[in-house]
Amino acid sequence: MSKWQVVVLGAAGVVAIMTGVQVLAAVPVQPAIPSANPAVPEIPFASPSAAAVTVMSAPSAWGGARSGSEPTLSDRVVDYQISATLDPLAHTVEGNEKLTWRNRSDRPIKVIYLHMYLNAFEGNRTTFFTEKNRPGFDFRSGVEIGKGQWGHIDLRSISQTGQRAKVSYVHPDGGPDTDHTVMRVDLPAAVPPGGSTTLDINFFDQLPRVIARTGYFGTFHLVGQWYPKIGVLELPGERGATEVRWNVHEFHLHSEFYADYGSFDVHLTVPKGYVVGATGEETEAAAETGSAVTHHFVQDDVHEFAWTADNRTAQPLEGIYQGAGSPTVKITVLYPPEYASNATPVLKATLDSLAYFSRTLGAYPYTTVTVVIPPYNASEASGMEYPTFFTADHVKDPSPGTVGALFLDFVTIHEFGHGYFYGILGSNEFEEPMLDEGLNQYWDMRMADARHEDLHLTTPWLRRIGIAPRITGFEFERMIAGLANPVDGVGENSWNRLSTYSYGTTYDRTAIIMHDLEQRLGAPAMEKAMQAYYQRWKFRHPSIADLRESLAESSGQRAAIEAAFSQQVYAAAMIDDSIDALDSDEVLPEAGTQLVDGKWVERTQADVDAAIKKQRSEWKKAHPNGDQEVGPFAYRTTVTLGRRGAALPETVVVHFADGSSEKVEWNDTRRWQRYSWVKPSRGLYAELDPEQSHLLDANRLNNSRLTDDEVAASSPGSRPNFLQRMLAAVVGGPASRRLSADIEAILQSALTLLTTL
Repeated sequence: MSKWQVVVLGAAGVVAIMTGVQVLAAVPVQPAIPSANPAVPEIPFASPSAAAVTVMSAPSAWGGARSGSEPTLSDRVVDYQISATLDPLAHTVEGNEKLTWRNRSDRPIKVIYLHMYLNAFEGNRTTFFTEKNRPGFDFRSGVEIGKGQWGHIDLRSISQTGQRAKVSYVHPDGGPDTDHTVMRVDLPAAVPPGGSTTLDINFFDQLPRVIARTGYFGTFHLVGQWYPKIGVLELPGERGATEVRWNVHEFHLHSEFYADYGSFDVHLTVPKGYVVGATGEETEAAAETGSAVTHHFVQDDVHEFAWTADNRTAQPLEGIYQGAGSPTVKITVLYPPEYASNATPVLKATLDSLAYFSRTLGAYPYTTVTVVIPPYNASEASGMEYPTFFTADHVKDPSPGTVGALFLDFVTIHEFGHGYFYGILGSNEFEEPMLDEGLNQYWDMRMADARHEDLHLTTPWLRRIGIAPRITGFEFERMIAGLANPVDGVGENSWNRLSTYSYGTTYDRTAIIMHDLEQRLGAPAMEKAMQAYYQRWKFRHPSIADLRESLAESSGQRAAIEAAFSQQVYAAAMIDDSIDALDSDEVLPEAGTQLVDGKWVERTQADVDAAIKKQRSEWKKAHPNGDQEVGPFAYRTTVTLGRRGAALPETVVVHFADGSSEKVEWNDTRRWQRYSWVKPSRGLYAELDPEQSHLLDANRLNNSRLTDDEVAASSPGSRPNFLQRMLAAVVGGPASRRLSADIEAILQSALTLLTTL
C-alpha cells in the first residue's frame, strides 16, 4: 500500500504526531481458546506480539524452493470458488463460497479460523478503530464514516459435507471483545493430516463508505477483503514457528494481509452498464441475463482476490507487455472521465515497472495487470495492492515535470511493486511489514534512480516563473525517516508502534537501510543478492531472517549484513558520526637540549625564535612569488572524529593546500578516533563519508570541517566563534551539497502538501 498518502494527504496528522505525542502500548495477553473436543489438541495462535523473525526458515518450508519444474507456480493450499452479486444502490454483495483447504500438518485439524475483515468497519469499537482513535494515530487522510456508511460481513451459513459447523468470534491479539474480524469454526469432522476438506459458505457484505482499502463512493465500488478467508496454518521451521500454529491476526489499523496461495474461480454479477475489473483473467465473454451481467475471472497461484465495478468508468485503456521469461501480459487501466489525463501516464508507469522488476528481480509470471484510478472523492481507495490488480491514484495536473506527475508515477510504480514483494513472495504484512512496504519502497527508488527521475520541487505556477529545484528519491526518503530519533526497529510488526508516523518510517528507513547496504556491497552484489532472495523464496512466505540469510550468503559479506540488521531491523539505532576537530599547525623547532656531535647543546626559546625567523626569511627570498602551498616548516594536521550513535565503517578524507589528500577508513566501535599526518603542506578541510553513501546519517552538517586558519582567513585578527565554525562547515567542501539537499527536501515536503490540500 502506498504510504505517501500518510505523508501527503495525511499531513495534518503527521504534524500532530511529530509534536511529541507519545503512546505506550501495553502488550496484550494471548487469550485461551476453549477446547471443543479434548481428543483433538488445540492449535495455538501466533504470538500477539510477533514481529521480526530471527531464525531462518527450514529448507523444506512451504514445500521447499520452487525450481520451476513443478506443475504449479505455488504449492497450492486453498481453492476458492465464489459466486457474488453486487447491488450498487444498497452497496451490498450476496455471496456463495466453496472453500477447499488442505491440511499440511501431521495432525488432524478440528478447528479452523476465518478472517472476516469487513467487520473492521462495523463500528468504533473494533480493533481497527480503537487503534485509530489513539492519540498519535490516524489512517492516511482521516476520512470518517458517516451515518449509514458502516460496513460488515455476515456469515449466513457454513457447512462441511452437509453438516453445519459451529462458529464463534475470537481475539488472537487480545483485542476488544467487540472486534469480530476473526472467526473460529469448529468442524463437524476433523481434517486428517495431509487431507483436504470443502466448506460451503453463504455470506452477505454491507460495504462501507471507502475510508481504508475497501468500500464504495457513489457508483464506484472497490471490493477487497470481502469474503470469509481462511487463516494460515504454519508448520515448525516456517517463519520462526517451533510448533504447528495458526497465524490469524485481527484486522489492525496499519496492517495489511497474509494468506495461503491457491486458486480462485469467481463469478461476479453486476447490473448492465457497470465495468468490472478484477484479479486474474476474464476467461469468457460476459453473460447477460435480463438486466444483469455475469463476469467470470480465474487466477491460480495467488493469495487474494479483489475487484471493482462502476458505471462511470470511461473506455478502458489497454496495453501489452512482452518480456523475456514472462507470458504476454495484458494491462488494463480503468479510470473515471474526470481523470482521463491520468490514464496514459499510469499505463506507461505500469509498463516501465513490468520491465524493471522483471529485469532486476525476476520475470513476471501472470498474464494480466489491472490498474484502477479511483474517482474524485474516493482517494482512500487509491494506493492499494492485490495480486495482478491494484489501484493507482489521481492528480489534477499530470503534466511532465510537476509534483503531480511525479506523485502519480511513483504511486503506480509502488503499487505494482507490491505484486512482487506482497504478491509473489507472499510476505506477512501483519508481522513483518518491512518485507513488503520497506523492500518495495527501496526497489521503487532504485527504479527512479535508474530512470534518472528526481523529485521535481515545483508546481505549474512555480515552473512558469523559473523555479524548479530537484532532489533524488533516496534523499527525500532520508528527510522523512525520523533518523534523529528512531523509536522502532523496521522489523517491528504493524500494530506495536509508537505512532502512525513511526509506522510510516518502515517505508523510508528500510529504503535507506538497504540503500546504505548497497553502497557497501556494491550495486551488482546487491542486485545479485536480491535476485537470489526472490528466486529462493517466491511463493513461499519468507521471513526477515530469510532475507538476512539470503543477503549474507549471496553477497559473501555476512558481517556487514548482520551488523545492519542488528542495529536497524531488530533494533532502532541512530547513526551520527562527525568531525569534531580539525587542526593544522606548523611543526616548529622546540627549546631544550639535544645531542649534537656527541655533545649536549641547549637551545633557549630566544635561540629557537631567531632560527625560525631566519628560516622564514631565507624561504621568502627563495620563493619571491609567494608560494602558499608549502613553507619552510612541515605541518601536523590532526582530525578528531566523534560518534553519537551506532558504529559503521566510515571513510575520512583530509585535503591539503598543495592539492594532495589523505584517506583513512574508520572501522571500529570506539566512540571517537584521531588521525594525524605530518606533511609539507597545511590542511584545509576534512570530509566524513565524502561519497554521501550513508543516508542513515542523522546529521550531515557535522561531516565537513575547515581548519581554524581557513575560517579566520575571512575574519582576520580574530579566532573563529561557534557561528563562524558552523557557517564554515556549511560553506566549506561538500557540506554545501548536503545542506542544499536537505533544504530542497524540506521544500519538497511543503510543496507536495500545498498541491494536495
